[in-house]
Amino acid sequence: MPRFSPEARKANQALVDLLGRLAQEKQATPAQIALAWLLAQKPWIAPIPGTTKRHRLEENLGAAALQLSADDLRGIEQAAAHIPVQGARYAEAQQKMINR
Repeated sequence: MPRFSPEARKANQALVDLLGRLAQEKQATPAQIALAWLLAQKPWIAPIPGTTKRHRLEENLGAAALQLSADDLRGIEQAAAHIPVQGARYAEAQQKMINR
């Protein structure tokens, strides 16, 4: 996964830091903020986070109770617009398998 290469992770740390700051304000985890953001996008979006650990499942479920205000969502969007995500989502071979 090119997006998780050491170089891309270093470049994308600014986005992780943004979610971390908001998580501290909301007394939540960055993962909960990310999931709550997804849930706030459209009513038909259903994030499917994967985990094998019960405590992570409980953490993920906590995102459903987290309310992000319109200001929170706007702040995330505005800050994220200034942070270019580095690294492709999929490796080249995997990308060729999409929408065939």
